[in-house]
Amino acid sequence: MGERIGVSDEEWALIGPLLPSERGRGCRPSQDNRLYFEGMMWIARTGAQWRHLPDEYGKWNSVFRRYRRWVEIGMFEAMLETFAEMAGRDGTADMIDSTVVRAHHCAVGIKRGLRKPRRLADRAAGSAPNSTSDVMLKGVHLDIS
Repeated sequence: MGERIGVSDEEWALIGPLLPSERGRGCRPSQDNRLYFEGMMWIARTGAQWRHLPDEYGKWNSVFRRYRRWVEIGMFEAMLETFAEMAGRDGTADMIDSTVVRAHHCAVGIKRGLRKPRRLADRAAGSAPNSTSDVMLKGVHLDIS
């Protein structure tokens, strides 16, 4: 397994109070938010599937269910807004939208100076059929009388 991904006590002092309190089902108490949050961070950092979450973070399905609950209530967005306010920023320019990012022509493998491709209809009108050679076409005379 990889190295444990966690948060420091100072970081947790900021994050912990922002997370919703969890209730256990029936007589079972809920697990610690910090453990589950660190499990979510492990998934985000490694890009692994939820089923590959190490046991030290708890049962993968329990961590996933809590993650989905937090996403549905908008907890992560609220957390980011709170951190932006704490940092004195308005949070409106913190994201990059890929629809406005343009790649340089070198980045996509296009060579400079290439001419535009001809349309398929232009190609057909300017060339002989591929299955018949030019020599055969020049030697054939049809008498239609």
